[in-house]
Amino acid sequence: MDVFVEGIGLRGPGLSGWEASSPGLADAAPHESNPIVLSSSLLLPPAERRRAIISVKLALAVGEEAISQAQLDASKTATVFTSSGGDGEVIGQILETLAMPAREVSPTRFHTCLHNAPAGYWGIASRSRERSTNLACFDASFTAGLLEAAVEATVDGRPILLIAYDSPHTPPVHATRPICAVFGVALVLCPGAGARSLARLSIEIRRDAGEPSRMRQEALEALRNGNPAARSLPLLAALARKGQERIVMDYVGDSRLVVATAPC
Repeated sequence: MDVFVEGIGLRGPGLSGWEASSPGLADAAPHESNPIVLSSSLLLPPAERRRAIISVKLALAVGEEAISQAQLDASKTATVFTSSGGDGEVIGQILETLAMPAREVSPTRFHTCLHNAPAGYWGIASRSRERSTNLACFDASFTAGLLEAAVEATVDGRPILLIAYDSPHTPPVHATRPICAVFGVALVLCPGAGARSLARLSIEIRRDAGEPSRMRQEALEALRNGNPAARSLPLLAALARKGQERIVMDYVGDSRLVVATAPC
């Protein structure tokens, strides 16, 4: 199955957008893990902007960047959102409240803890009524999202926006489910080549593909290992290098997703 990348959005430690991050991903410059800075999207109404949590800010930041690069109308673009576990900070706050005698959970925190909360805020910001698929597949959540978005783009014959994100849990959940940092990525996938196509992705599921691809720089490899959404980094590095490469990513069980990249 072949799809074409027309837009990329990226946020993470030392990764402040696709254009600024590409040299480090391509190993043309050393990667520096600077703290990530997120702000609420100006496309949100004031009330929703005040309530926006980390995962919402992250998802909207990368989604807006990818849509802008692809020059698409966000209100007319279907989406696939994928995350291994939603917003870790909000989940921690709710668990702390449930451990108290009163157990009075804030309605705002309750609705933002839901796995599809960023998709809902994206719909508000973009005024989109298009279909949105929301997935979770533990450490293979990005892989599952990439496969789903590629299939939807191919079957429907139109662009799909993929948004993957994960953020750390608070103690004590962090001890059993450690996520090292905030990381988000977005890809606009199209069924055919166009004037703005950046690369072709040839995708297949295999069981004999070998070990997953790794990052060459130690800091980026630590990020890849430490955040499920950052399993996308080898693919992003291949796109930054603008060459023909073969990327292997973990999927379900002993299956692997193999992605062959080629520049357009």
